[in-house]
Amino acid sequence: MAAFNKVLLMGNLTRDPQLSYTPNQTAVVDFGLATNRRWTGQDGTQREETCFVDCQAFGRQAENINKYLVKGSLVFVEGRLTFDSWTAQDGTKRSRHRVTVVNSQFMPRTGAPGAERVEQSAGDPPVPDASRQGGPESGAEQQRSADDIPF
Repeated sequence: MAAFNKVLLMGNLTRDPQLSYTPNQTAVVDFGLATNRRWTGQDGTQREETCFVDCQAFGRQAENINKYLVKGSLVFVEGRLTFDSWTAQDGTKRSRHRVTVVNSQFMPRTGAPGAERVEQSAGDPPVPDASRQGGPESGAEQQRSADDIPF
């Protein structure tokens, strides 16, 4: 039987990432993601729906998410849906779906001059954002010519 499990989401962090380590010292970060959907109803009114999703990343990617993202940061995640079930302290059975992050892309803040997208794959070190460096090419001074575009 064929199977396919892939999730693509872009949204804002609902809280600061929470970093922890497994007993064998693998980094694990948990964070919440909020995605919004806007549409016009049949009566012509604007409607909005927010979906809250729990996400988890591992290894170097987890450390980078913890280092570079904060509550409200915009991020694009690619991962797989996982199902967790457990018994609560009061004896009730609990369960939830969570996205296990495989790749992430840190997106620029809206309106940040010269902000560039920072791409992050599992195991890759972060690519620093020029506007965070504070160098001479940061901010509005940063210009790109047609020769600098890689495609």
